Amino acid sequence: MGSFAMIRGFSMGLVLLCVSSFWVLPTEGAGRGSFSRNSSSRPSSVNVGALFTYDSFIGRAAKPAFMAAIADVNADQSILRGTKLNVVFHDSNCSGFVGTMGALQVMENKVVAAIGPQSSGIGHIISHVANELHVPLLSFSATDPTLSSLQYPYFLRTTQNDYFQMNAVADFVSYSRWREVVAIFVDDEYGRNGISVLGDALAKKRAKISYKAALTPGADNRSIKDLLVSANLLESRIFVVHVNPDSGLNVFSVAKSLGMMESGYVWIATDWLLTALDSLEPKTMDLLQGVVAFRHYTPESEKKRRFKAKWKSLRTKESSRSDDGGFNSYAMYAYDSVWLVARALEAFFSEGNAMTFSSDPNLRQTNDSNIKLSALNVFNEGERFLQVIQEMNFTGLTGQIEFDSQKNRVNPVYDVLNIEARGPQRVGYWSNHTGFSVEPPETLYSKPPNKSAEHQRLKEIIWPGNVTKPPRGWVFPDNGEPLKIGVPNRVSYKNYASKDNNNPLGVKGYCIDIFEAAIQLLPYPVPRTYILYGDGKRNPSYDDLIGEVAANNFDVAVGDVTIITNRTKFVDFTQPFMESGLVVVAPVKGAKSSPWSFLKPFTVEMWAVTGAFFLFVGAIIWILEHRFNEEFRGPPRRQIITIFWFSFSTMFFSQRENTVSTLGRFVLLIWLFVVLIINSSYTASLTSILTVKQLTSRIEGMDSLISSNEPIGVQDGTFAWKYLVNELNIAPSRIVPLKNEEEYLSALQRGPRAGGVAAIVDELPYIKALLSNSNCEFRTVGQEFTRTGWGFAFQRDSPLAVDMSTAILQLSEEGKLEKIRKKWLTYSHECSMQISDTEDYQITVQSFWGLFLICGVVWFIALTLFCWKVFWQWHRLRPEDSEEGRASEEGSSSRAGRSLRAASFKDLIKVVDRREAEIKDMLKQKSGMKLKAIESIAENSESKHPETP
Repeated sequence: MGSFAMIRGFSMGLVLLCVSSFWVLPTEGAGRGSFSRNSSSRPSSVNVGALFTYDSFIGRAAKPAFMAAIADVNADQSILRGTKLNVVFHDSNCSGFVGTMGALQVMENKVVAAIGPQSSGIGHIISHVANELHVPLLSFSATDPTLSSLQYPYFLRTTQNDYFQMNAVADFVSYSRWREVVAIFVDDEYGRNGISVLGDALAKKRAKISYKAALTPGADNRSIKDLLVSANLLESRIFVVHVNPDSGLNVFSVAKSLGMMESGYVWIATDWLLTALDSLEPKTMDLLQGVVAFRHYTPESEKKRRFKAKWKSLRTKESSRSDDGGFNSYAMYAYDSVWLVARALEAFFSEGNAMTFSSDPNLRQTNDSNIKLSALNVFNEGERFLQVIQEMNFTGLTGQIEFDSQKNRVNPVYDVLNIEARGPQRVGYWSNHTGFSVEPPETLYSKPPNKSAEHQRLKEIIWPGNVTKPPRGWVFPDNGEPLKIGVPNRVSYKNYASKDNNNPLGVKGYCIDIFEAAIQLLPYPVPRTYILYGDGKRNPSYDDLIGEVAANNFDVAVGDVTIITNRTKFVDFTQPFMESGLVVVAPVKGAKSSPWSFLKPFTVEMWAVTGAFFLFVGAIIWILEHRFNEEFRGPPRRQIITIFWFSFSTMFFSQRENTVSTLGRFVLLIWLFVVLIINSSYTASLTSILTVKQLTSRIEGMDSLISSNEPIGVQDGTFAWKYLVNELNIAPSRIVPLKNEEEYLSALQRGPRAGGVAAIVDELPYIKALLSNSNCEFRTVGQEFTRTGWGFAFQRDSPLAVDMSTAILQLSEEGKLEKIRKKWLTYSHECSMQISDTEDYQITVQSFWGLFLICGVVWFIALTLFCWKVFWQWHRLRPEDSEEGRASEEGSSSRAGRSLRAASFKDLIKVVDRREAEIKDMLKQKSGMKLKAIESIAENSESKHPETP
């Protein structure tokens, strides 16, 4: 896990030259010599090396685990049948040099694999030895992510890679919505490389390491204190501690003495803390109240409980301690590492492979020196044995033991623990599959991977200071530097932001008041100082001001700063406190009165539709009244005149013809209602057109301005110049920068022919002030063609930007933004912004299509009823044909045939044209004739067939 003070890049040759002779160090297990073989192809014994520091948190837990694993493997008859597994131990004694020498001495015993080293620093060095001798190197505690690189093909990690742990820490920072952390780490391979991975993981979450506090290995309390004092001067209060377990607790001891374990601080520790904590007394918990720590997750099982009891028994024999202090996850990783080698050997032998060693030709050149390197042999089948190890798949104490293509354990999982007075309490789990959850990760593997923010869950955490509310994670630095606020030193529109020598702040304006009001709502003090930006002779470039914030020369820019896309790439803006957008201002003049103004209330379509409906209603009334009303009868010429006269006289409700029929009256009633609405609307529209002053401008909007070649005025320093050139492709030669309102008014009044401009393009808040100061001499033309807003620009990822946005929203909800606006932006002359176009008052068909639809439906129903009645009458009045034959003599059974004459269209028209009274008389006569005919037929029948006496 932790590494020792070693020089990285220690080459293989340098290591070997340092060995003047192989020291004879006490070992346990197998000695030197070749493998002895039994009658089968399997050797009678196999040597495996184990290299770690006995007297360390990890070593004290690992050694009993190794002993238990050796005993269990050799006692199991189902594995390594007839072959004894020997483990060659070596104590690295917390020394990189001794550890390296010990590794060479272990290799001298013809080991087929080496378990270790404990240190990531030694791991980098002896991985070169493993590469040269083809001996798989299985580390149960070296978590440095760079050990998995292609540079070390024979290195295999049986514990979890710190790459995953650092991603878990980054996810926790993101889950808590923090942006910056301070990394405290031991300055060796383990610490540096782990923090490097953390930086990359945080960058993916839009967070960062604001300060890297490196500790020398074995640093004393004075050095730790100096480092923490420096870190405490920074604004971030999120501390990630990634150090060695043997000396890491000193960091918290010093932090507590400095008052850095109080409310407002956040301490996140990697798995080293729980490794050390398992071996310490309970009173140490008082030192770590509120710390969040990660620990390798190992699922609960009966096998795990039995192992823990066995480990406790072995530990008691060694140290005479009856408790289980010192037991940690690395004991289980060490146990599983031995079983991994044993199972791999079983698979290796089952394939019929043999184990042979040969001298390294690269080491023969040293035979003439006192360095006996010839004792080191190459494991000929080491590459194949490494492949077999990587293909293993079984369940151990630490869970599923399986490796992916990157030689990492599959399904990495960490416990998330919160240290309280009663000890570490699990608040959740982190897995590479689902992120944070409160359910054991093995229950989630059957579900699809889901690391979305809404599915992340952790239990309540008690933070330092015994508080449950998540800390903000930052404060203003204690280094005495206030917030540096850049304010544009404007020469125009000074009511937004300007210099003020009589104000203690040194500045004043609408934007300043909003910023100060928002600052007052923050739950913490913000020391600040305002610094004017610009020479005071012309408006400064706002893009340059944003650049100063991005370059850390200012902490924030406060003023009328427009939020646009290009600027958001360099700074973070708050919530907009004012809406804005670009508009076009042009000179206007009064429109001449037209002799045809009376036609303007309606559009052409409205006039056409209305006229058509007037004609239609006259025709329909004529159809319905023609049979009843004498006023709608007469010669064709008279009837046509009546239709036209009746139609248009309804416009004034002065029609002289009365309606008699029920259907006619119903249709006329609906139509008169429609006419009433049309007349009222026409009158209102015409009144508006004639009474409101009509203005006109030869510039109709942005499109007409682009198509012309006339000069365009813009405010000096704003983004309008770049927008017109880059977005609208207007030639820069056409754009005239204007410094102040006087130049605005002068340029517009002179016009393009006298050296002025045709129009001005500027933001809406400035234009409102300009129109008011010009006595409404100008107007905006066209529509607002950009939608933006004003906000305060903070440095990238500044946490203050979020709090200020919340404060601005609160100001808006409480109505304080409107009060500040009225204080600074109330003008003596309020002008209408846009030219009033006649078309704005015109009435269109769309406004009346509902009424026209109702009319049409009523007319259709009335005509349908009328046609049905006429057709029924015509059918009743059809004449009958003459009889084709008379009745035959008595007894004749022939039937009289009758046929109907074909009705002609002319007959139907005659029926329609007759008066209703005549039709009724005709129907009565025909009914009487039918009755007489029936009676006559009945009498003839009785005379021909008299009754017999």
